[in-house]
Amino acid sequence: MMKIVIADPIAPAGIQALKAAGFDVIELFASQELSLLECLQEAEALIVRSETQVTQELINQAPRLKVIGRAGVGIDNIDLNAATESGIVVMNTPTGNTIATAELTLSHILCNSRPFSQAVSSMKAGRWDRKNFSGSELFKKHLGILGLGRIGTEVAKRAQAFGMHVLAHDPFLTEERAKSLGITLSTFDELLEKSDYITVHMPLVDGTHHMIDEAAITKMKHGVRLFNCARGGILKESALIEGLQSGKIASAGLDVYEDEPLAEDHPLRQFENITLTPHLGASTQEAQESVGLEIADNICQLLKNGVIVSAINMPSVDARTLDFLHPYLTLGSRLGTLIQQIAADQAVEKLVLTYWGKITEQDTLPLTRAIQRGYLLNISGANNVNDVNAPTKLKHLGIETEVTQSSKDADYTELIQIQALCKEGEHLIAGTLFGKTHTPRVVKLGTRAIEVSPQGQLLLMENNDAPGMVGFMGSVLGDDQVNIANMSLSRDIQGGTALTVYEIDNPPSDNALEKIAQHPDISSVQLVTLEPTP
Repeated sequence: MMKIVIADPIAPAGIQALKAAGFDVIELFASQELSLLECLQEAEALIVRSETQVTQELINQAPRLKVIGRAGVGIDNIDLNAATESGIVVMNTPTGNTIATAELTLSHILCNSRPFSQAVSSMKAGRWDRKNFSGSELFKKHLGILGLGRIGTEVAKRAQAFGMHVLAHDPFLTEERAKSLGITLSTFDELLEKSDYITVHMPLVDGTHHMIDEAAITKMKHGVRLFNCARGGILKESALIEGLQSGKIASAGLDVYEDEPLAEDHPLRQFENITLTPHLGASTQEAQESVGLEIADNICQLLKNGVIVSAINMPSVDARTLDFLHPYLTLGSRLGTLIQQIAADQAVEKLVLTYWGKITEQDTLPLTRAIQRGYLLNISGANNVNDVNAPTKLKHLGIETEVTQSSKDADYTELIQIQALCKEGEHLIAGTLFGKTHTPRVVKLGTRAIEVSPQGQLLLMENNDAPGMVGFMGSVLGDDQVNIANMSLSRDIQGGTALTVYEIDNPPSDNALEKIAQHPDISSVQLVTLEPTP
């Protein structure tokens, strides 16, 4: 029974879903006796929220771990590089807290437009200070949204309901999409200059760290209002404090901070014109149940069906796409293993992958990963490489990967071609699927058309096109108790050079290989080993 460790509390419905699916679930957060390191020794999955720090040391102590699930969006507490190096899928729940975070953002915006919390405190203190709590309307104001993903889009819809004009800056947002949402697509500087309110809904990456700093605030309107319910560190807190002190910033609302929890003596706590909440973006009953069920379902899909959803460090593949891609992934992996062995005695610098046909209508990233994994199979070992860490391992070897989707005519309606570029030259192979059974076949080696089943033991031989070669090979292999299952021969011209690939049931001995290599008409012979067909 596969074991799942839940380190931080998630909704009971999510825990029950995992148990109902037949997993051995360890609720570590409810135990004072068990240690995380001890539990991870035999765990296939780990579920965390923001409290547990998943470090490289922790990952190194989890030899069977296949997936780390974050019940939430941010993965700041997970060492993504270490997980990827170890071949562990890291996934989150990007949709579960969308509405909750959008509504919290609007709450901050509303409370900064009308001094609601201050008025409540005044009333509870026994006062009636109507004149001291004048506010501003949202109607016809300009709201600038940095990042128009799921949450940003929901914020925009709600702001439009208040009659606000919405501007958005997002490098991935198209003009057509913006128009369909009734939003003005803006540059970063245009948004800063025109907005009365600015809210951040981007991930924290190198390009967004301190995106709102002193220089950005200088370009804003006097009296601007700033909001961050996304990730701490996007808005530079020292710059915000300076803007609040100078009056450039009229007010602000924060749910996330550069360092959490926020220090008791932090300067932000001193301002009356700022609303602060303790990272409550997903803190609704509905959101908690939603993310708990979502992460449970995602992990079930991966461990039981191989379906990857909402992964951070590899492409997500739904069940229908996975079913369509399955035979291509098998073919791609075999081709990767084959070309690595063909080019094993040379320093490969780049793999150029070219796809033709229906496969180009799908996301080809899973196929690329399968080829990379196949290439590394004999280098790293089957237990040390998978679709998650294959790209990283290739980079460590100094091998680039270039992918092209071709619309040019080819000899086959669907084709996968791999070129291994070396200083000494290049090696090329291509493969396709035959018939309704999607049988994988190698159809090209170098410049030669050929038809070979990419499985088991293959003996590749180049020789002068001379009489008696087939008989010689049959004799040598027969004497060595090696059975020939199939043979494919290709020659350039009569009497020229021939390429023959023998599909054999078992590998020949060193003596037999040496005898073949010593034949005066044989220029090269190589044994390659591929995975057998299941």
